[in-house]
Amino acid sequence: MLTVENLQKRFGGLTVTDRVNLSLVPGELHALIGPNGAGKTTLVNQLAGEIAPSGGRILFDGVDITALPTWRRSLLGIGRSFQISSVFGEFTALQNLLLAVRPRRGHSFRFWRAAESDQALVARARQALRDAGLAARADQPVARLSHGEMRQLELAMTLATEPRLLLLDEPMAGMSPSDAEAVIGVLRGLKGRYTTVLIEHDMDAVFALADRISVLFYGRILVTGTVDEIRSNPVVRDAYLGHDERNA
Repeated sequence: MLTVENLQKRFGGLTVTDRVNLSLVPGELHALIGPNGAGKTTLVNQLAGEIAPSGGRILFDGVDITALPTWRRSLLGIGRSFQISSVFGEFTALQNLLLAVRPRRGHSFRFWRAAESDQALVARARQALRDAGLAARADQPVARLSHGEMRQLELAMTLATEPRLLLLDEPMAGMSPSDAEAVIGVLRGLKGRYTTVLIEHDMDAVFALADRISVLFYGRILVTGTVDEIRSNPVVRDAYLGHDERNA
């Protein structure tokens, strides 16, 4: 589904992505972990088309997308969430979803017609809310949602674009333990339906969800393996997981 070959990104003399090779099979949830500054978000930005690589190439379902803009990648089926939610607080959760659904379904914005009158769009928007665990909050103004629910709304808006590949950048950032547990449950329910790249610092979430994990360190992939392989790798423990994990 996704193949990254010898990908490089340089900002002047600073190499942030250093000859990264990565592959994901359909339905896989692949986690990217590493310390702050390891280059995780820069790598995902290249996958999404938000910044251009300095070298290498990216293949999505066999198609070279290295030079494609973000909107073309979205139409091919690549959906991306961000660390900071960007939603309309005065709109309801459902209305925010309708804004995400309309372009993907080929609808133009008709400002003299209520979006809620299009039952096909409403049905798709409500489905995305259910998938993200927010069905009960559909008619609530977004300003009244908790931080965790805001993050779930961001996920729902990504799902509304009907992606085949999800790029999730710290979906549990800043959450309470109970909110994080709810999102872990949502992502567990989505496993297998989407191919997913997950950036996350919550190692409990990573170990609970990932099929495979790649550890980034100074722009390079240090190692890729299963949860058990990553847990037991002494190099990973020294470089990232730290003393507490070594003694776990």
